[in-house]
Amino acid sequence: METQELHRGRLIDHIQLVVRDLPASRRFYEALFGVLGVPIGGSAEDYFWADELFVSSADSRAALGKLTGRHHLAFQARDHAMVDAFYKAGLAAGGKDNGAPGERTYHPGYYAAFLLDPDGNNIEAVHHGPHTRSAASVRITF
Repeated sequence: METQELHRGRLIDHIQLVVRDLPASRRFYEALFGVLGVPIGGSAEDYFWADELFVSSADSRAALGKLTGRHHLAFQARDHAMVDAFYKAGLAAGGKDNGAPGERTYHPGYYAAFLLDPDGNNIEAVHHGPHTRSAASVRITF
């Protein structure tokens, strides 16, 4: 099999989801991010954000009054146990099953779980199997 190399942190700067029920979405994402070790970076009455994900209500100045459509977001997991915990925490926080944890056929070692968030977005946690990272994250200082 051909060797694959993936690069992260160079295409997406941030993503905004505009949701119907911000408190329900916050409960869901806080549960997932707790498992993934990603802290909530900030919040106000009409939004919250974590890392590159910004989630707001439709009445937020950033949303222009319109909900976003259905999206698929895949979050990186450290190992299979983290994918399993992500799935369990997401279900407990109001997510709906969209694919239980397990191996997928996308490439050898691809282990993932899928949940639908309160707005129907397809949210995934994935572990790509044994790999080496050049860095834990990209550090941007400005």
